[in-house]
Amino acid sequence: MRSDAPALMPIFRSRHQAELLTRLLLNPGREFTLTELAGELSAPLTSIQREAQRLIDVQLIRDRKQGRNRLVSANPANPATAPLTQLVMMSFGPVEVIGEEFALDGAEQVIIFGSWAARYVDQPGPPPHDIDVLVVGGVSELPLYAAADRAQRRIGIEVNPVRCTPAQWADPGEWALLLEIKQRPYTVVYRREASAA
Repeated sequence: MRSDAPALMPIFRSRHQAELLTRLLLNPGREFTLTELAGELSAPLTSIQREAQRLIDVQLIRDRKQGRNRLVSANPANPATAPLTQLVMMSFGPVEVIGEEFALDGAEQVIIFGSWAARYVDQPGPPPHDIDVLVVGGVSELPLYAAADRAQRRIGIEVNPVRCTPAQWADPGEWALLLEIKQRPYTVVYRREASAA
C-alpha cells in the first residue's frame, strides 16, 4: 500500500517515510524493530520495511540483526541527520513533543487542532506558523503554560494552549471554540490510560 506525500511537508516521498524518520530521528539513542515501528505508526509492515531499506541504502538510518529481529536507529554520522532532524521536528515532531510535554497531572486528553492539524490530515494550505493545543482535564494554568514553553523551545514553533474540563468537551454548549474544534480536523496526541481495576 503506497501512501502519498504528506501535505504537512510534501518533500517526503510518503507519509510512512516521514513518520518513520520522525520516530527514529527524534529518538536518536533508541533502536526499534520494524514490527514495533509498523505498530506504533499504524502502517503496514511491508511499507515500513521498504521505507527503512531506502533510508538504510543512503545511510540516513542504520540497521543490525539481533536474533531474528532487525533493529533500526538514526545514523548520527550522516551529515544530513542534524538538518533533517530539525525539519521533521517542525513538521511531524509536534505529535510526539506535544504529547510528551502536555501529559500533565490531571490531563485526560491532549488535542492538536487548527491549521497544523489540518495539514497533518493532508488538507492543503500554507504552512502552519503555530500549533494550537487543547488540554481536556483538570490542569491548572501554570503547568499548562510551562508545557507550552517547553514544547515551543523543542519544536521551534509557537504553541498556543487552551484548556477545558471533560464535561465541557463532551458538551460544549455555546463555547464556540470547542464547537469549531469538533467540526474541523484535530489529532489526539495523548490520552490518559484508565487505571487498572
